[in-house]
Formats: sequence, structure tokens, C-alpha cells
Amino acid sequence: MSMKKKLSLTMAGSLCLILLLNIILSLYTTQASLRRESERKMLLAARQVAASIEQSQESAGMVERQIGELLHVAAKLAEELGEVPIGAVIVRNGEIIGRGYNLRETSQDATAHAEIVAIREASIAVQSWRLLDCTLYVTLEPCPMCSGAIVQSRIPRVVYGTYDPKAGCAGTLMNLLQEPRFNHRTEVIADVLQEECAGLLTQFFRKLRGKA
Repeated sequence: MSMKKKLSLTMAGSLCLILLLNIILSLYTTQASLRRESERKMLLAARQVAASIEQSQESAGMVERQIGELLHVAAKLAEELGEVPIGAVIVRNGEIIGRGYNLRETSQDATAHAEIVAIREASIAVQSWRLLDCTLYVTLEPCPMCSGAIVQSRIPRVVYGTYDPKAGCAGTLMNLLQEPRFNHRTEVIADVLQEECAGLLTQFFRKLRGKA
């Protein structure tokens, strides 16, 4: 892959992480009208960021500043809800077709990881279990279950924020996404906004231990 393409994907990854963290904020807005308005403003802001990325090399700093603000918001939400702050979006042709948030505690469902929720929503959106021509963006490296679901849904590319030393199966403990014996392999782009995504998780678990 060329350096230009890698840079483009990294910037796209940063933009999508901005999107999903904004969506985390809007998800828990109790009034539907406020949630819709929040998402409308979020998508408008995302388009503006995308245009800036294309027009200015200085946009990387702007992206980082926005991410910092949104991570702070996500951290507050996680503290209130008791959920690990992980989010995912699935994008096809520049459009978000699936979004997911870690809802394991809220739903008491072991399969309610961000990636699984996003895959289910995307499959409904396209009326197919095959999510071809899609990219999945997630803040934490996929676990064995989510990696299996990604392979089964034929997602061609995954971009993740920070690695998971305890359950990461996109290259850390093993690489199920690129297992040569499988009939599908997924391109993996790692460490997009790694420090920010890792910091959010570290802060969450530190506070959780402090309450124990």
C-alpha cells in the first residue's frame, strides 16, 4: 500500500472515530427529537471536517483537538452508564450504515459488543449478511467473537484504535482476521489515534477500580 493511501485511510479512520464518539453521545439522549438533531449536527460537522482534510494539511491537528473533546464526553457517559467505552461504525461509500456501542451490561448480553451491534444494524440496512465494500472502524481491537463475526460477514477492512492485550485477535494474541486457512481475510489498519483510545479505556478502568 502506498504512503498516500495509508495517510488517507488514517485520516478517514480519525474522522470515523470522531463520528462514532459523537454518536455515543447522541445515543443516550433520552428524547428522540434531541437525538436526531444531535446526529444531524454531527453529520454536518463530519462533512466539514472531511472537506478540511482534503483542502489543508493542518487539518490533522484539528481532528486531534476534536477527538480529545469527544473522548472526554465519552468518558463521562461511560462513568454514568457503567459500560466500557467502546464504539464501532461501519461505513460504505462514505455513509454510515451500522453503528454499535458496548451494551453488555445494559442488555445483560455477552454478545452485545460494539462490533456485533454495528454488524447487525449494517446487515439490516443493506438487506444482506455480506457486508462487501465496507470498512469497520472500532476504538478497540476486536476480540475472538467479533473477529469471527467480521470474517463471517465478509467485511474487507477493519480500522481500530488501540490494541487489546487480553483478547485482541487482529494481531495481538492471534490474527483471526488474516488467518490463511479461512475463506475470507480482512485488511487490518491498527493504531489510529491509539493513545487517545487507550487513554479513554485506562481512565475508565482506573475509576472503576477506585469504586470497588
